[in-house]
This record gives sequence, structure tokens and C-alpha cells, in this order.
Amino acid sequence: MVLLKYITALTLALLALTGCNDGTSLQRYLVDKQDDDKFVKIDLATSLLQSDDASFTEEEKEILSTVKKINVVAYPIKSGNVAEYEAEKAKLKEIIGQEKYKTLMKMGSNNQGATLKYLGEEDAIDELIVFASDNERGFAVFRLLGDDMRPDSMLKLMNSIDRGDIDASQLKTIGELFETKTDSSAM
Repeated sequence: MVLLKYITALTLALLALTGCNDGTSLQRYLVDKQDDDKFVKIDLATSLLQSDDASFTEEEKEILSTVKKINVVAYPIKSGNVAEYEAEKAKLKEIIGQEKYKTLMKMGSNNQGATLKYLGEEDAIDELIVFASDNERGFAVFRLLGDDMRPDSMLKLMNSIDRGDIDASQLKTIGELFETKTDSSAM
């Protein structure tokens, strides 16, 4: 009887340890960085992205309703923090390199790039992740949480940004981090 209790307790402890230890999650990483002043953080409900004069089609409203929240964490490169930048970038690459994160797209070069990954099924995404990095400016992770999001639908929603229906000013700080260097006299 005592042996059975001991085996049961040991089995439950092992299950708990192995069930929770599937590597560091992106969510855990983002939560851990919330109080770190080296990072720029933005958490938004999608309702805050709708401009006052939005004219969404019914299809766009339905697509937008699948996105519940957006988390953004960015690490800007400042003088003296290049080694820390490389270490944080390596941690993120390891996290999103886990098998559970499926790749939708990669683009870029050795110095700049972006990776689009997701959790869930291809036609029912629960978490969409964009990891963008620039070895001169820093990196940013965009995490969209939702229910049954579809990549093709997200592309349709991008038209709303062009029309001004989605207010992207909330993300301006992150965008400025990755603006390309341009010669203002050429404009």
C-alpha cells in the first residue's frame, strides 16, 4: 500500500515536470521582459487599433474578431549593448525554433530579416508570431493571439491599414526602430 502511494506520487511528479518542460515558451519570455527597461513593450487589445472613422466590410470585421490581443517586445541596439542584443536574439531564435512553432515565411539577408511563425493549424491559427531583426537597429517580436486566425484572411485585413481603418499609431515606436535609413535630400 505504501509502495503504491510512493509510485503514484513519483509518477504524478514526473508527469508534471515533463508536461511543463517543453522548452521556454515565447509567452514566458515576453512576460519575463515586461519589467526590463532595455526592452520596448506594447500590449494592445485589437479594439484599440480601430480608427474612429473605420469602414470595415463585414468580412474584415469577422477577420478582425479572430484577433484578440497583440503583444510586442522590441530590443533596440544602443551603444554598448551589442553583446546583450546578440544574446537576447539567440534566446528568441531558440524559442521560435522549437518544433511547435511552424514556419509560414522567412525573408531577409544576413543583417536584416523577418520570420513569420504560428501555433495551431494552418487554417486555424491561435498564435501568429513575427520576429524581425536588424543588426544595426535591434529586433522586435510581434505576437498576435486569437481564435482560428487564417493567414489568407490576415492579408485581406492589411487592406484596412491602407485605407486607414486600422490605427497603427499605437505601434509607431516599434516602427521607428525598424525604419530604413533614407537620404532625406533624395525626397
